[in-house]
Order: sequence, then structure tokens, then C-alpha cells
Amino acid sequence: MANEVFAFKQFTVKQDKCAMKVGTDAVLLGAWTEPGKAQSILDIGTGTGIIALMLAQRSEARIDAIDIDADACLQAEENVRNCKWKERIVVHHVPLQSHSQRQTNKYDLIVSNPPYFVDSSKALYIERTTARHTDLLPYCELLESVLLLLGKNGRFCVILPKEEGELFRDMAEKKKLYLCKMTRVKSKADKVTEKRLLMQFEFQRKSFSESSITIEEDARHSYTPEYMELTKEYYLNF
Repeated sequence: MANEVFAFKQFTVKQDKCAMKVGTDAVLLGAWTEPGKAQSILDIGTGTGIIALMLAQRSEARIDAIDIDADACLQAEENVRNCKWKERIVVHHVPLQSHSQRQTNKYDLIVSNPPYFVDSSKALYIERTTARHTDLLPYCELLESVLLLLGKNGRFCVILPKEEGELFRDMAEKKKLYLCKMTRVKSKADKVTEKRLLMQFEFQRKSFSESSITIEEDARHSYTPEYMELTKEYYLNF
């Protein structure tokens, strides 16, 4: 069972109410994404609010954090109330599709650790199924919403499993949203292929940059120097 409280260097994440607990994917995306000078950020599927909190730590942006799950929103609101950036983060209990229709302002940066199981067995609990499966947020609708919400010079950052990521890339480019930066993520040094893809999309075609990162050495919890470097602003032990 996951711990009910996950402590980082500058904030704490409670996760007792949330179906999806703090995981490596969220930490990877939050640490990998460069907020830069973004003034407005959207976190799609915020869950506990961890990515919104991570980006608030490294920016001065106003952040909207949305989720379709009511308990996740209550959890995220609790975590935001207890952080030092609470004046800059607003949690919204709303489906992305509705948010994209009612929101008039564009975002400089959009991030998402989205549901990614397209066709697989469902979890026992409906909240976990909603968080993990694409039934309520198909990739096509995620893309259409991003196209509506992202500013013309904005960036969209997402993490997906390898196969789903390659599918998503093809879908995005057909919508003229182009991959400009990608990091291939391997879970362990002895794995042949990557487990996840970290991807950054923009409306303008740019020179493409690609890198890779391995999370652990052969032994469990024996983290690689590159993973420790990426996440050192957050994890207590790094």
C-alpha cells in the first residue's frame, strides 16, 4: 500500500483520497518539463496535484489544474492549500473537453500525464479505471482540446508508454502539432527498449532533439546519476 503522505523538498503531497498515487511518470514529467517564462500553465488530469506543484516551484506562472474525478480535486485542493504557491494554483473539477470550450485565454504551457490504456482489462475501482484508461479522454479529444487551449507559441508536454507515444505523435502531426523534443525513458539499465516517452510538442516545426534517460541501475532503488540530476530539486534523498 502506498504511503498516505509523500514528502518532497519544498512541498508535501497527501494521497489518501486519490485513486492514482504519486508515481514515477508524474515526477518525470514534472521535472523534465521546462516552465521557462510561462505565465500560464494547464495541468490536465492533475490527480494529487503533484505536477502543478512541481511546476509552481520552478516558475512564477498561474496554474490551472483540472481533473474529472471529484476526490482527486479535493485531494489536489488540500495539497495546494498546504503549499507556498497556493495563490497561483487553482484546481477545477471539470472534464478537459468542457474546459476547452469555456476557456477563452490561451496557455503558454500545457502538461499532461494522461490515461493511456487504450484496450486492456479495467481496474476494480471506477476511479482508478478513469485515471488509467482512455475511455473518457480519447487521444483525439485530448489533442483537439490542446489545439484549442494552447497559445500559438506555446508548448505541450506529455508522458506516454512507447507504443502509445508513437501513435500519439502521428496523430499530433496530422493536426500540425509537431514533436520538437523527446526523451526515451528506460526503467532499468538492463532493459533493451524504453518504457516511456517524454514528448514536447509545438505548433512550429523546429530542429528536433532526442535524448534518453535510465531510472535505475540493475538493483531496485539504485538510481542512475542522470535520474538523480533530473529530480534533485524535488526528492529528499537526492
